[in-house]
Amino acid sequence: MEVHLSPDLQAKLAELACQQGRDSEALVVEAVKRMVNYDEWFIREVEKGIAAADRGEFVDHDEVRRRIERRYPG
Repeated sequence: MEVHLSPDLQAKLAELACQQGRDSEALVVEAVKRMVNYDEWFIREVEKGIAAADRGEFVDHDEVRRRIERRYPG
């Protein structure tokens, strides 16, 4: 696989790699892994939410308001 980065992004990546004592490729692989893992998690959570909604499991407006007020008082 080949990925083309802008010169500006390449420079930032090289600087970050240097600061961390790693090579640029290792940072790119790590970033892609994190993105893929996050996207997989996000899709699973959305699917759970859709399934709950299909079962009629909702939090009503008043309960949402109470939860927000408890979490962020005043």
